[in-house]
Amino acid sequence: MHKIGKIGILHVIFLVMTFIGLKNHVTILPPILDHVKRDGWMSVILAAVIMFPWLFLVLFIHNKTEQKPLKEWLYQKIGKIPSSILLYSVVVFIFILAAFTMCETLLWVNATFLPNTPKLALLAIYIILCFLLISTNMLTIVIVNTFVLFFVVVFGFYVAIANIQVKDYSLIQPFLEHGVNPVILGVVYPASGFIELLLLLFMQHHFKSKLRWYHLAIMLFILTGLTLGPLLGAIVEFGPEEAARQRYPAYEEWGLVTIGRFIEHMDFLSIYQWLTGTFIRVSLLLFIACDILNLTGQRKKIWKFMFFPFFFFCLIVIGLDDTLFLHLNGNEMLITTFVCFLGISILLSTIALISSRKKTKMAKHPENNQN
Repeated sequence: MHKIGKIGILHVIFLVMTFIGLKNHVTILPPILDHVKRDGWMSVILAAVIMFPWLFLVLFIHNKTEQKPLKEWLYQKIGKIPSSILLYSVVVFIFILAAFTMCETLLWVNATFLPNTPKLALLAIYIILCFLLISTNMLTIVIVNTFVLFFVVVFGFYVAIANIQVKDYSLIQPFLEHGVNPVILGVVYPASGFIELLLLLFMQHHFKSKLRWYHLAIMLFILTGLTLGPLLGAIVEFGPEEAARQRYPAYEEWGLVTIGRFIEHMDFLSIYQWLTGTFIRVSLLLFIACDILNLTGQRKKIWKFMFFPFFFFCLIVIGLDDTLFLHLNGNEMLITTFVCFLGISILLSTIALISSRKKTKMAKHPENNQN
């Protein structure tokens, strides 16, 4: 296999830490805290345990497709029209995911440190930056991600360590205060982040080697940690009730960080974390959409056929009432993502299973194929 320009598994893990980690680190915290309260960490662990067997379904599809571009494999197995319907549906949903991530970040920016800056100006600047990255290639995205992720991780450990002095771990008790039902119902929120590992199948032809089960297990473990860290931090620093009332719990944790007695307001470091996370997440999602549409590497076509549709879609989303957007982003979108990606994974595995059986049957009875 020609491996020049392809990316290693370590860089795939780094990409997962950024583009899925942002969602698990930021987006899913408010609904978990709102619905499950202090037992939200149990939902995260339970979701990881439940999603672990699902990883083998992803691995099954990955092996059966033989690391071919998924769009080509689908064309071969189910024909042009059915595969086009499926792929275009995935592209539309990826657009929705990217738009909601973009608008969530811009609302946060507008509400915290740039309240007088027009959202339209912020949107235009940010989308242009993302499309400049999309217009390159996967290797460039990986290089940029590796560079920015280093500082994101360093700052993440810094805020966790710096706030030890204000953490009260007794606040996670009593366990199961409201029973087990909220914990079970809350599983869908972290699971909606974990299940985005399915998107790796749409990038698999860019990998130098095949994924193994332990690669996916490592990614799931890291994402679980990225979710538990700020979730437990919010509970033990603010208490479950106050944390549930906060719009951006991960950001509020930075407000407690100080260096000694005289240096405060270190929350500007979280601005770097969030903006770079959104930059990589939106860019990678749109790059996957470009790849599915066979636009990768064609800069003029990318700007012509994707920039304006995505820009106007973001305008529609950002034009929603803030309360409505937060409700959709923290509830309906998370649940819809889980259901849709679970359905796609089952559908792809069914196609892979049927095609595999047909191939085995033809191998056993070659005379039928000749007739």
